[in-house]
Amino acid sequence: MKKIGFLSFNHWSAQNGSRVRSAQESLLQSIELAEAAEEIGIDGAFFRVHHFAEQQSSPLPLLAAIAARTSTIQVGTGVIDMRYENPLALAEEAASTDLISAGRLQLGVSRGSPQHAAEGWKTFGYTPDTTDADMAAEKTDQFLAAIRGIGVATPNPERYAPNTPRLPVTPLSHSLPTRIWWGAGSRATATVAANKGMNLMSSTLMTEDTGASFEQLQRQQIDLYRSAWNAAGWEHDPSVSVSRGVLPVIDDETARYFGTSAGAGDQVGLIDGVMSRFGRQHVGSPEHLVDVLAQDEALDASDWVLITIPNQLGVDFNVKLLTAIRHIGTELGWTHPAPSPALA
Repeated sequence: MKKIGFLSFNHWSAQNGSRVRSAQESLLQSIELAEAAEEIGIDGAFFRVHHFAEQQSSPLPLLAAIAARTSTIQVGTGVIDMRYENPLALAEEAASTDLISAGRLQLGVSRGSPQHAAEGWKTFGYTPDTTDADMAAEKTDQFLAAIRGIGVATPNPERYAPNTPRLPVTPLSHSLPTRIWWGAGSRATATVAANKGMNLMSSTLMTEDTGASFEQLQRQQIDLYRSAWNAAGWEHDPSVSVSRGVLPVIDDETARYFGTSAGAGDQVGLIDGVMSRFGRQHVGSPEHLVDVLAQDEALDASDWVLITIPNQLGVDFNVKLLTAIRHIGTELGWTHPAPSPALA
């Protein structure tokens, strides 16, 4: 295990039992949790993005705030739904956030998961002639071109000499293109990510089912991705992340919330009309979790593991949870992160 991050779904709710009761509390607790996670040596703070729901929908202000309050922890998304985005505005905001963080932004983007609003991107003013998947791919290409410094705007002839090249967006963070991730839910989309020069972010869901276990299917996805990356000839090394639900039972409180059983196996069901396979939750003592995760072949092939956390249980509970995860990671070969390198 190389790097450990937490993945927060950023829920808030006024229901009984929730310790995150408003959007403001969700934001402020996310900053507090990222600071605490850095103190105990966690590598990354990642956040889910959903629109029209009691979850955070505009992550870059949050990531910039965390970046300004921390110095080593990586900050990222898992994932931004590109169907809702203006790719050039996102390029400007991402570069600014990365400069504030001194090169710690790990930005995950994708077509996105099923949303609460039916075709909500149309409400945002985007009415493509193509499918929503093609729209997300086209916007991603525009975003990648922009952060790579490719000119996108015609110079104003009243301000520039004739034959001036097209203008790039500003600011630029020159190392940022190596830290953009594609949230891939299948083996085919993983090879697309490799061909685009994007890192691979694989979740606890695969939008296909072959009868193989979730971990076996995800390992096939990772192997195909790395093979496609090598064939594409990119000059830098890629990164791969997987997400896992890992719930250590370490005291009466965690036993009350999680139980003491090992949890069910994979689940198979329809999502967006496609037969999909969902990874299992890992529940049990730290010793049991070390044994189980040591046999996870997809985890073995990845560079990051993102641990999904129950953010509505509050900062203190999740710090306790992440501290236990840290000890589990140590048993699996993870070492405390080195200081973040200076921005390239």
